[in-house]
Amino acid sequence: MEILASRMLLRPTDYQRSLSFYRDQIRLAIAREYGKGTVFFAGQSLLELAGYSAPDHSHGPFPGALWLQVRDLRATQAELESRGVSIAREARREPWGLHEMHVTDPDGLTLIFVEVPRDHPLRRDLRKADDMPSEPQSNS
Repeated sequence: MEILASRMLLRPTDYQRSLSFYRDQIRLAIAREYGKGTVFFAGQSLLELAGYSAPDHSHGPFPGALWLQVRDLRATQAELESRGVSIAREARREPWGLHEMHVTDPDGLTLIFVEVPRDHPLRRDLRKADDMPSEPQSNS
């Protein structure tokens, strides 16, 4: 199976409230809108709010979270607070080396805002030097 793209689909209990949260407070850019739904750009992913059917909470409110990588976590926290967004857990460095902050959306979904420090393994190229393409030779 080949997966070409992915998105997180949410069926909020109050579509307009969630639309306002993601569009106006978090300020995600809109990829497209349709009838009773809005698709947002969220980094290299998409987030779709669907207002056409009831939410399914058979496995609890939300079994996962939305992970959003940002360049500067402290600046992101300050920006969100200035817009009245409640911070569920302040920005801090986790034992695994990432800087994270939590926000909860109107339906209880946890948004984990993440800054990846320069020295974190997620920023390292783990390929062996033998596997790397060689630098082009200059003719000078």
